[in-house]
Amino acid sequence: MSARILDGKALAARIQAELADEVVEFIANNTTEPTLVAVLVGEDPASEVYVRSKRKACELVGMESRLQRLPADVTQDELLRIIGRLNKDDEVHGILIQLPLPPQIDATRVLHAVSPHKDVDGFHPENVGRLVQGRPRFVPCTPRGIQELLRREGIETAGRHVVVVGRSDIVGKPLANMLIQRGPGGDATVTLCHSRTPNLAQFTKQADILVAAIGRPKFITADMVKPGAVVIDVGINRTDAGLVGDVDFDSVREVAGAITPVPGGIGPLTITMLLANTLLAAREATA
Repeated sequence: MSARILDGKALAARIQAELADEVVEFIANNTTEPTLVAVLVGEDPASEVYVRSKRKACELVGMESRLQRLPADVTQDELLRIIGRLNKDDEVHGILIQLPLPPQIDATRVLHAVSPHKDVDGFHPENVGRLVQGRPRFVPCTPRGIQELLRREGIETAGRHVVVVGRSDIVGKPLANMLIQRGPGGDATVTLCHSRTPNLAQFTKQADILVAAIGRPKFITADMVKPGAVVIDVGINRTDAGLVGDVDFDSVREVAGAITPVPGGIGPLTITMLLANTLLAAREATA
């Protein structure tokens, strides 16, 4: 029997409807509306698509979305000055630096320049440290979307073995830290694997919940999956055949108990969690 499809797109729509109600209430009780500023450097086509999607999502839930567009040859000093200005602007609650940045820009320095109180991506060292300590402010959007999907789909993490394939600062590392915390959505036993893990299949086949975030198209195959496992595919890979994930969906769905599709799985939830973080930033700023 084929796996149950975990429809991230439908769940994202439900959560956005909830957020829209919360935004209406927030605006009614405050003199401002939650505002997200996206900083876009250059004209990368994929970045343009992502930014448009995020702006559209903001509009759907009643948040204000602004775009700070900069030329590809902008200097690092100028970019840092703009971020400093946004940090001081009380009408701006969330700042999103759209990656990738041009080669003359030190991306790490730029991301760390964003105020930790406006860092709705959860990349600032202060927010990373708070997450590791189990007292997060902003949780990175993709891991938060994964955790929300598991919770709302009734997939228990406590006592389960979760294998995460991929050790990025954006997905793998924060997700592993979230799942080992005490409480709902946590209490899992987590194995974090990566491209240098020998005999990777011996680990993935042990997973009750397998998260693929390694950035290689159709990398996880059916023989690497435990029968009945929950498979979360974070990958978005553009191929000649179209968008595919890090999981060989057609074969793995015949083995897994539940699986996310690509597209329509974790992607929409990532954007939705960005909105949730922006609302949280606005609440903190007005508390």
